Amino acid sequence: MTFTFNQEHIFIDGSWQMCNSGELIDLINPSTGNLLAKIAKGDAADIDLAVTAARNALNGEWGELSAVERGRIMMKMSEIILKHSEELAIMEANDVGKPLSQARVDANAMARYFEFYAGACDKIHGTSIPFQNGFTVFTLREPHGVTGHIIPWNYPMQILGRSVGAALAMGNATVLKPAEEACLTALALGEIAQKAGLPKGALNIVPGYGSEAGAALSAHKGINHISFTGSKPVGTLVQQAGATHVAPVTLELGGKSPQIIFDDANLNEALPFLANAGVQNAGQTCSAASRILVQKGIYDQVVSGMAEHYNKLKVGQAKDDCNLGPLISLRQKEIVDGYLNLANQDGLELVAQGFYNDDLPQGGAYVLPTLFGNVSPDHKLAQEEIFGPVQVIIAFEDEADAIKIANDTEFGLVAGVWTENGGRQLRMAKKLHAGQVFINNYGAGGGVELPFGGVKSSGHGREKGFEALYGFSTTKTIAIKHG
Repeated sequence: MTFTFNQEHIFIDGSWQMCNSGELIDLINPSTGNLLAKIAKGDAADIDLAVTAARNALNGEWGELSAVERGRIMMKMSEIILKHSEELAIMEANDVGKPLSQARVDANAMARYFEFYAGACDKIHGTSIPFQNGFTVFTLREPHGVTGHIIPWNYPMQILGRSVGAALAMGNATVLKPAEEACLTALALGEIAQKAGLPKGALNIVPGYGSEAGAALSAHKGINHISFTGSKPVGTLVQQAGATHVAPVTLELGGKSPQIIFDDANLNEALPFLANAGVQNAGQTCSAASRILVQKGIYDQVVSGMAEHYNKLKVGQAKDDCNLGPLISLRQKEIVDGYLNLANQDGLELVAQGFYNDDLPQGGAYVLPTLFGNVSPDHKLAQEEIFGPVQVIIAFEDEADAIKIANDTEFGLVAGVWTENGGRQLRMAKKLHAGQVFINNYGAGGGVELPFGGVKSSGHGREKGFEALYGFSTTKTIAIKHG
């Protein structure tokens, strides 16, 4: 199958149509700065049509399907994604700018999400509750109804898989608002849904600006649950909008995740993870390990090893499949350059940088991966989410000092701990303020099955695994008096 969907249309009620405004948004290839495509500029009127279509689906064919039937359709979607993963990967690489090999990983991950949630459809059970004599009491898990999904531009395929996949598995009807910077693979999901036989209205896709389509989706009274991944300021607005009609909100708002390296760590295993966890997708990853905390006794050894790794990092176009591609846009490049300029002004120790591939296009949004050493824990580069390929190294004394530094940011998404001491592993895992803690590894290869989400300013609620299914459903208690 070669995808034939009209990139300038929106997907509502199982069909492609013009958006209400008739206006289009330029989609820029971040590798070249050239026009890649034009997409529809959806607005509040389009969101309203999408919500209506979703509600009708709940009251019609989609709502009448059994869990087993839902699962079979979702499995077909997974099979189609997997079969055409190369097309999707190329589409994503051009759209986001990430190296093609990384885009291939994302395409396979999206297929895995739909596969996982297809298999889970009929495996979410209620419970029976011992109660008073003469009563039988049990619970059911039921869908919220119509769920809204606002996804970012850094991992469109992965994040729509974990969000939309879980919502559909629980029987919700969905409205998806992809990021205006990168949404081609999200639109492709509409054609995949058609091919798989997903009932009309179960999935609706409306691209557009966050301030228009995204705001309208968040505030729509017909939305029963909202899932948002993005920045803290926008997440706050989404939550405020959802509160006007008392819609629960799942928020994943980024992080400033530490990697904590103790003096008994196996550095041969740890060092390859450290830089990769910070610069993957050009550092545009919510769980990027942007802070490296190193015990003082091995500080010089870690810095030397990290520098050696950084000196080999090549930046190039997505198609060249280097270690890093460009940032998503020139606007994002300006933000990252601002942090790099601040580091220079403040005299931070420049440990190492990567290098550019030959003949990069002038219009590309490229930034060198950059590593700074001896950074104060309270410096902006150690406190704020940069969302670029920038890592800082911070020295610590002991466990207590490491915990203090690691927890002393507003974020709490993911943390990594490297030590061979079993007791220390458990002590650190329990004391770190994070939604995920990895011991002697980081990321676990994506971990479709592993609940993911943060604490503090990193958000609340969980995606991935079975926890996501609980989040996309509600509990109903039924008490029968029979004497």
